[in-house]
Amino acid sequence: MHLIQILLPVFGNDGEDLLREAYPGIRDELVGRFGGLTAFIQSPAEGLWKDNGNSTGRDDIVMLEVMTSSVEKPWWASYRKRRQELLRQEEIVIRALSMEKL
Repeated sequence: MHLIQILLPVFGNDGEDLLREAYPGIRDELVGRFGGLTAFIQSPAEGLWKDNGNSTGRDDIVMLEVMTSSVEKPWWASYRKRRQELLRQEEIVIRALSMEKL
């Protein structure tokens, strides 16, 4: 079993709320494909990174999780690309963790 975590920015670089309109479609697609979703959206986390000029970038991010028996890497690569285009991001992090149901 695998836990897939999707980290999405709340706001664009211009301060625009990216998820208000996009979230329902993202949610519905994931629930339709995986049969469920956990969304940590009430308390955005802080994401920090260094760019090439050593400036620190910052995002408010939310995390979505789905569980799946197998990781279909081509599907996830396509999904990530579509989300990056939708949310106008250079990169969106999607990670898979092996897990065991208890």
